[in-house]
Amino acid sequence: MSNTLYYLLIALGALFVWLILVALALRGWRNRGRRQEEAVGEFPDLPAELGEPVRGPHTGLYVGSTLAPSWQNRIAIGDKGDRALAELTDYEEGIALTRRGASPIWIPRESIVAVRTENGLAGKVMSRDGVLVIRWTLPTGTQIDTGLRGDDKSAYPEWVAAYEELTERAFADLDAAERESGTTKKRRKTR
Repeated sequence: MSNTLYYLLIALGALFVWLILVALALRGWRNRGRRQEEAVGEFPDLPAELGEPVRGPHTGLYVGSTLAPSWQNRIAIGDKGDRALAELTDYEEGIALTRRGASPIWIPRESIVAVRTENGLAGKVMSRDGVLVIRWTLPTGTQIDTGLRGDDKSAYPEWVAAYEELTERAFADLDAAERESGTTKKRRKTR
């Protein structure tokens, strides 16, 4: 067997192994989506009339949405798990996250549980307080975290301050539930 044929067989074998690994990864992603369908359900639709913005728009990268409280259990339904350039805008009725090349995400005001900064979300790790994270409740009752890595991180304090009361209440409720169940976890201070 000549050297050329030998190297060609090795290259074809490596390509075959790579294709199998990609196929398995895609299969795993689809299976994750199927497992999440019942808990996640449908996302709320963006209203036709939004009114005047209260805050924003702020641009950045939508890093994904995860099932709370896990920062790695990424939503795999539809295009909700796809990273995309996005614009985050706060309105009287809720928060609109319009994503380039993907469907928009509407977070109704009454669904918002907390707004905070984190070091990472959906498997994407950044510097300290690099992601603005909004925890909210879907119509199914499942809480998820939706994150945006802003182009201008100096806008984060405005968002966190606007929802500080909600965030403090959410962490107080969580601490009370942990005390009641006898478990405690280290909590970050809200800013």
